Amino acid sequence: MSLRDKVLAQVRARSPLRVRPEPPLPALTPTWADASVRRIAAALERAQRRDAGGWFVVGRSSDVPDAPRAESITRVVAGRELALWRGSDGRLHAGPGACPHLGALLDRCPVAGDMVLCRWHGMALADGRHGYREHPAYDDGVLAWVRLPAEGETPTPAPRLPQRPDPERTIAAVYVGRMRCEPADVIANRLDPWHGAWFHPYAFSHLTVDESASDADRLVLDVTFRLGRTFGVPVRASFHTPDSRTIVMTILDGEGTGSVVETHATPLGTDRDGAAVTVLTEATIATSDRLGFRMLRPAARLVRPLIVRTAAGLWRDDQDYAERRYAVRRGEAGIGKVRRG
Repeated sequence: MSLRDKVLAQVRARSPLRVRPEPPLPALTPTWADASVRRIAAALERAQRRDAGGWFVVGRSSDVPDAPRAESITRVVAGRELALWRGSDGRLHAGPGACPHLGALLDRCPVAGDMVLCRWHGMALADGRHGYREHPAYDDGVLAWVRLPAEGETPTPAPRLPQRPDPERTIAAVYVGRMRCEPADVIANRLDPWHGAWFHPYAFSHLTVDESASDADRLVLDVTFRLGRTFGVPVRASFHTPDSRTIVMTILDGEGTGSVVETHATPLGTDRDGAAVTVLTEATIATSDRLGFRMLRPAARLVRPLIVRTAAGLWRDDQDYAERRYAVRRGEAGIGKVRRG
């Protein structure tokens, strides 16, 4: 082997890029038989039985301002208004979104110590004051959570977080979207990895599910993340559902080993047409042992928008998938009907 060939071989070994020409859609192997309705439904049923402990994701950790800009924000979960704020020590607080005095919405209210001050008349609210009762809240450093009474769920001290890489070696970015469906439709989308190369040919190719490594609770697949029509980054990944409203992709091998993408679905309530509305919160927590990634970490503020934009692009398609699934279930899609016109 010549010196040139040796150098090229070392460069290829160190680079995550591989020559993976994007196959035209007609050349792709059909995946509809593997993505069977019964198979996905069974996986979804098992996921829905996993107790979430009453915990709901209510946004990014950074959504709730800290001192000196501390003020409350509001969210809606399952039709319930919630107020979120941080105390003087930075701890996350959550409570009803309405002031017990005259029902004012506790949004953008000033914070004094651990108390939120109603913007209408200045009533100071904290747990036990004026009949105001806070809800358990949790900040995991990336996402904010609130625990509420939920049918069929046993309250736990904290949410069941999946294993994450060392935060000192990661870049975390969070995409938030809103869609007309139920949380189960979001989870079902992720329990169907077979749609990846067909539905997102610009982003994925060479996707195969490893049946020998997968089981009833985990899907393992090999897939190439496309960086153009010629090049891609092959990885091995798994999907599992730690609770009924969460599904997690973990990179097992290849570039970014140990990185996770957490997809959380939080019910808002219903819209004016009586349709369910769900907020999707997807946290990408990326890590890598490569020098280039370590050099990027100080510039994480500039990298996060790129990660969010990529997630938003994929979810433009996947939102259609989830909403269509919901419409079919509600009988809104005209399945089995003859349309005249």
